[in-house]
Amino acid sequence: MSDTKVLTPQKAQEYWQRTKNLMWVVLVIWFLSGFVVHAFAPALNQIRILGFPLGFYMAAQGSLIIFVWLIFWYVNRQNRIDDEFGVSED
Repeated sequence: MSDTKVLTPQKAQEYWQRTKNLMWVVLVIWFLSGFVVHAFAPALNQIRILGFPLGFYMAAQGSLIIFVWLIFWYVNRQNRIDDEFGVSED
């Protein structure tokens, strides 16, 4: 069984502040790619990529690509924060 790493109250507060900030960044990116881009789909449809309107492309493919990228980016950033504070998993 691994020993539990104890953070001082100040370090714990800094850790959770960094984690919360990361969460808010992820939520903003998610909201922008999930809702805002789709709200402007009619205007984006004036631009065509490979014969498809850009609004359709962003709704059908672009958002999904951003969501998958966002998952991997979030995990990488959170692992760095965990390593920095010494609370990473083995």
